Amino acid sequence: MVKLRLKRCGRKQRAVYRIVAIDGRSPREGKDLCKMGFYDPINSQTYLNIPAILYFLEKGAQPTGTLFDIFKRAGFFYKFRKKFN
Repeated sequence: MVKLRLKRCGRKQRAVYRIVAIDGRSPREGKDLCKMGFYDPINSQTYLNIPAILYFLEKGAQPTGTLFDIFKRAGFFYKFRKKFN
């Protein structure tokens, strides 16, 4: 199963996360299928590649709990609620 997950990058004490599609059995730092944005928790910045995320969600990919909360905060499901109802 494909999962939408956060992949840690950055340096010590200054984490930045990439939003990636990855096989659910692979480790957090494993090879990703597609990079779809980033999340910076320190500066509260988020960049989402909406078409890529929609593509993987329509194919059955499952976002992790943390990523689901990031999507909700960004208003992602509100903008595309007709696709998910």
